Amino acid sequence: MRISSAGLFLAIAAISRAPVANAERVLSSTSLNTCQENSGFTASRFNVVFTPNNASVFVNMLAVSSIESHVVFDIAIFIYGYEFMRRTINPCDTGFAGFCPMTAGKTSTPFNLFLNKDAVDQIPTIAYTFPDLDAKVRVFINSTDGSSAGHSVACVETNISNGKTVDLLGVKWAAAIVTGLALLSSAIFSGLGHSNTASHVAANALSLCSYFQAQAIVGLVRISLPPVVQAWTQDFQWSLGIIKVAFLESIYTWYQRATGGTPSELFSSLAQVSVQVEKRALHMVRPALDLFESATARLPVAAHSLARRADTTQTSSGSYVITGIPRVAFRALIETTNIFMTGVIFFWIILLATIVFVAAFKGLCEAFVKAKWMRGDIFQDFRNGWRTVLKGILFRISLIGYAPIAILCLWQLAERDSAAEVVLAIGFFLGLTGTLAWASYKVIRIAKRSVTLHKNPAYILFSDLHTLNKWGFLYIQFRASAYYFIVPVLGYTLLKAIFIAFASGAAQAIALIIIEAAALIAATVLRPWMDKKTNSFNIAICVVNFLNAIMLLIFTEIFNQPPLATGIVGVVLWILNAAFTLVLLIMLIITTTLVFFHGNPDGRYQYMADDRTSFMKSQSQLNTTTELDALGAAARGDGRGGFASELELHSEVQHPEKQSLSSDRWHVPNEYTHQAPSVASSGHEPHTPITSVTPTQPAHPSDGLDTQNNASPHVFRAENNASPWQRGAGYEH
Repeated sequence: MRISSAGLFLAIAAISRAPVANAERVLSSTSLNTCQENSGFTASRFNVVFTPNNASVFVNMLAVSSIESHVVFDIAIFIYGYEFMRRTINPCDTGFAGFCPMTAGKTSTPFNLFLNKDAVDQIPTIAYTFPDLDAKVRVFINSTDGSSAGHSVACVETNISNGKTVDLLGVKWAAAIVTGLALLSSAIFSGLGHSNTASHVAANALSLCSYFQAQAIVGLVRISLPPVVQAWTQDFQWSLGIIKVAFLESIYTWYQRATGGTPSELFSSLAQVSVQVEKRALHMVRPALDLFESATARLPVAAHSLARRADTTQTSSGSYVITGIPRVAFRALIETTNIFMTGVIFFWIILLATIVFVAAFKGLCEAFVKAKWMRGDIFQDFRNGWRTVLKGILFRISLIGYAPIAILCLWQLAERDSAAEVVLAIGFFLGLTGTLAWASYKVIRIAKRSVTLHKNPAYILFSDLHTLNKWGFLYIQFRASAYYFIVPVLGYTLLKAIFIAFASGAAQAIALIIIEAAALIAATVLRPWMDKKTNSFNIAICVVNFLNAIMLLIFTEIFNQPPLATGIVGVVLWILNAAFTLVLLIMLIITTTLVFFHGNPDGRYQYMADDRTSFMKSQSQLNTTTELDALGAAARGDGRGGFASELELHSEVQHPEKQSLSSDRWHVPNEYTHQAPSVASSGHEPHTPITSVTPTQPAHPSDGLDTQNNASPHVFRAENNASPWQRGAGYEH
């Protein structure tokens, strides 16, 4: 039996110490990589498992050696970049057959090794229990004969895994389900008329989803990441649409071939190719072609499709170092050339599923009302304008999906998997970017019109139901005076996508620090979100994103820090983000759940200072007796049976003399007449359309208006500076 140096170094890899645990413990490795040029020993398949309970090491590998001399093994063990131990072993002293002296040839016979108790007892607890263990064993094979004596003739290394990882299916499902249910809850509250609650829940859910995407983007950078960072960021790749569905992957591969592309075949070559995701990157070791004649027909194809990619470099020994998006694809068990189609198609599947769901829900509501299983006033706004609501939902999904679509489409322009996919990338990117840009322009235009006519952007943005349902996804999470903030948000997303798709590792890290710092400063100074709690929620996310960017810069080793520092920073990034994610999830679960058991859901949240609730058709708000309720009811036109349409509002600008919401339709509660002392003291009645009405029952246009003395309410309020619609945060100046 021939025992390779690979088997020997794994045996030495078990030089750590730990007490025996109740559960079965193992240390394993699935790849042996060369670590010097012209290494005289390579392994194309390498599977080793060490079981401490019986002190056995099972080795199954395909290896080739070109060394013919006496050698010694210089073995170093690294844990989180720290050289834990170094030993030199002479195989002649230990009786390893085939290594005294070492001879050229191939090794393919599986075998077992047994360690002594002292070696097993030296294994530390961390080797068995810590997830995504960053442990590496490196073996230099040094010749002791002739002119090469004292020189390394081969170098091999491997990463050791204990089988424990933070890349867990349960984490992915938990994060996705909580976010999805929160978004669904906001839609339900909105349909039931609790607009204040719906906007708060939706704002928090969208912010949480954007944070998940930010963590996923960390895993896409062209930077060597510690194993625990790779695993943690993989938990959130679902938020970018990177989800494997086996039959769809086959379709993507077929489509790429049919359109002139060359699919990668990494996973179909695993029987001949050893693959390892390690601290410094992903290495694919290609065997010498004389060992695998049967693989010569397909290995060059896979090699070509990988070597041409911007995220892939090939060493002189034939191994591949893969970072960035291909690394994420490999960990997701997706061929690199399929990841673009995977993300894009998943986005469109969500859009189509949403259309079907909303249409089906509309049909069920109508059927239940007709069968008298549900009151006719439930979901009435949704049933009357479900098409507009559907458009708003699709726009919101487009906003959530903009980050992955921008990243993958721009990346595809650099990779060019096939001509058809490049065309799709251009179309999807320009289409989605144009759609969101047009929506942002519409919101800004409507808000400016509202400011011109009513001195308050909240008036039209929140009183016009058509505008709120269709375009509200862009501004409802912000205070009314910060309606424009969606533009910086889209710019922030686009800039990140550009650098992730095109820049190198160091450039990505520096750019992300600048971008995240700008986002943090803007969020802290402007505080654009709807209230104090939502601002705090988002500012905390910006802080963590900025810290993540700093740690990415450290991973580039631009500071030449010791490897141990890099390993520690990787653990810190995981612990920080895991704890923060848990806190955000618990907060969202608790706040959303409590709302369902609250008699007045809108009452759980403080009404925004921009007076939006006075203009929104919220059932709970309409039951209160405040001054702004009466103003909101009059502004909505409840007295004449509905809301002003977007067309009417548009005509106000074109034909001011025919304003649909002009002075003959403005009715202010009686108490506002007492806010004009200068007029009252003159002994003359103010020439205004103000009538005596109760705060909760606005007057009808026909209720005794003096049409001959119908002075403009704008003039009256300007003279007396008593407009209640110019109060609140952001409107004092």
